[in-house]
Amino acid sequence: QVQLVESGGGLVQPGGSLRLSCVASGISFSLVTMGWYRQAPGKERELVARISSGGSITYSAASVKGRFTISRNNAKSTVYLQMNSLKPEDTAVYYCNTFPATQGNWGQGTQVTVSS
Repeated sequence: QVQLVESGGGLVQPGGSLRLSCVASGISFSLVTMGWYRQAPGKERELVARISSGGSITYSAASVKGRFTISRNNAKSTVYLQMNSLKPEDTAVYYCNTFPATQGNWGQGTQVTVSS
């Protein structure tokens, strides 16, 4: 049974930082590309960033490029998202999943709210 558990969200002021973590179980973590996704109220879920199985290749959406960094620790089956210079438009529930996403694997996500 696949389980993805996200953590690290919270309320932060504009310009602040957060580091999200996602611990995976039930999958061959070191063999799969992982991604961070987000869903803002009233919007569709979107890919924020992804990272190759070995961690050497990353992609970030244009809206977060230069501000967000994805990384992973295969020994801990964990993928991270370092978010700097946060903006109100980054407010969303953040999820991790494989890339491409496996629909049945979505976890509960972690809420990120950027507000003064």
